[in-house]
Amino acid sequence: MGLIHTALTVSDLDSTLDFYAELGLEQTNEFELDGVRNVYLGSDDTDMELQLKYDRTSTERIEPAGIDHIAIEVDDVDRVFEDLLAAESPDVVKPPVDIPAVDARAAFVEDPDGYVVELVEFED
Repeated sequence: MGLIHTALTVSDLDSTLDFYAELGLEQTNEFELDGVRNVYLGSDDTDMELQLKYDRTSTERIEPAGIDHIAIEVDDVDRVFEDLLAAESPDVVKPPVDIPAVDARAAFVEDPDGYVVELVEFED
């Protein structure tokens, strides 16, 4: 048994794909089922994927609905944070900060639908 993916409903697939591409995630698979486009993103560093679900006919506002945040490991949190601000202009929840309890540095931003994304750099 293992964790395979997390699925997020998104309102603008192109903006969301651009946001996560800026973090280094690449499209690994795609299919449509019952009018919903399903796009999977991943990286060579992990087997777990992020599934984006997009229904172009939906007019409902996306609500993150109890998801506290999604964590993505990066090599250099300060650089990725600055690059993301320059390319995507996300809302910043918390700029880079050290988290000594887990030997990490992290920043928190919102993706295009308001899901909070934690950028994490673990100390060596």
